[in-house]
Amino acid sequence: MNKQYDLIIIGAGPAGLTAAIYATRANLKTLIIEAEVNGGKLSKTYEIENYPGIKAIGGLELANQLTEHALKFDAELISGKVEKIQDGEIKKVTLKNGEELEAKAIIIASGTKERTLDLDHADEYTGRGISYCAVCDGFFYRNKDIVIIGGGNSALEEALYLASLAKKVTIIIRRDVFRAEESVVDKVKANDKIEIITKSLPYELCIENDRITGLKIRNVDTDEISTVECSGIFPYIGADPMTDFVPDELLDKKGYIITDLQMATKAKGIYAAGDCIVKDLRQVVTACNDGAIAADSAAKFLKG
Repeated sequence: MNKQYDLIIIGAGPAGLTAAIYATRANLKTLIIEAEVNGGKLSKTYEIENYPGIKAIGGLELANQLTEHALKFDAELISGKVEKIQDGEIKKVTLKNGEELEAKAIIIASGTKERTLDLDHADEYTGRGISYCAVCDGFFYRNKDIVIIGGGNSALEEALYLASLAKKVTIIIRRDVFRAEESVVDKVKANDKIEIITKSLPYELCIENDRITGLKIRNVDTDEISTVECSGIFPYIGADPMTDFVPDELLDKKGYIITDLQMATKAKGIYAAGDCIVKDLRQVVTACNDGAIAADSAAKFLKG
């Protein structure tokens, strides 16, 4: 017999965990499904400085606090990857292991996944020279030279963290301006251990004796090729929504979920929140906002 809930939340990042807080306070029998780590990207972030009321907090600490709060009113939390969802008066959620779960409503808060470096041998050297998590792997590059690719908030925040460990950090950006908050840009520019190379793109990995020794880059104006010596490369080149299990009719052309202001999708009883939806600003605070609205909308739907 399939397990049935009032509400299933897919994803335990800030949006999903906030939704769980609001849903359980509304007395909904709630299940949270997380495919990776509770807290989502928070758990891989060194420090958060723009969460209202908290001047600075470690990402993992905030992730743990949100998880603890979400479970306070008896939400269930399981580990699993969703294979597909089926609409209907009773919605079905099928996991990769074949388990089927049922609910009267669903909130999709599955987030995004970082884009990988599109160079020869990049997959082969992921985890041994290429990393997508500074907090996870930064320690392995103490007193070494590191390259960061990207010019957004994530790239610059991780550059500041890695600069506290590394001998030198070189940031490679495609444009001549950053896409990050000015306060973060100012900190990066003021850090003596960080060098910035503009108008350049990754071109080729430098590999000697089965280890990464540098990165060849191409200037976008002149096509000139140069080499930056390094032991580690951290790409922060954007992300894509994790919505492969979501019906196509609920998505835009880029795979993001289309919602209205109440976080409702085109399918009655299915809501979405956080980084996986169509929106302009993807931050912890906006994800929490989405989660609260989605849970409130789901509760009103379920209570008629």
